[in-house]
Amino acid sequence: MAKHDPLDTVLKLALEAEEQAALQLKSAQLIHKKCQDQLTALQQYRLDYMKQMEQQQGHVISASNYHQFHQFIRQIDEAITKQLFAVAESDKQRLKGQQYWQGKQQKRKAVELLLEKKAVKRQLVELKQEQKLTDEFASQQFFRKRR
Repeated sequence: MAKHDPLDTVLKLALEAEEQAALQLKSAQLIHKKCQDQLTALQQYRLDYMKQMEQQQGHVISASNYHQFHQFIRQIDEAITKQLFAVAESDKQRLKGQQYWQGKQQKRKAVELLLEKKAVKRQLVELKQEQKLTDEFASQQFFRKRR
């Protein structure tokens, strides 16, 4: 029966931590994309609204409609400014999530490397033991034939 290496448990925990970090990163990426999409939608809405007003040039527009137009554009611009901030914040969170995930990935790889080195060392010990047994057997055969 093979001995259980405590590093196997460490590796299992490292894999779970990396998986959790990957899920958090995916969530941060989705939030960032949603924020970007909302910003794009607001910018497109402003552009469409400006085009509508452009088409009405040359037509008589009441002062109140003109005032409402500028007030509405100001509100859209404020929403765009807030959304730009949301995009920047979500990008910071995405980058933090990516760094966190990469850190967990590095830890997992380090544990895997240690396990690999231990396995190679164990194989070398086994090979030496086999060689020693083979040498002993050959020596015994040699001495038996001499008698």
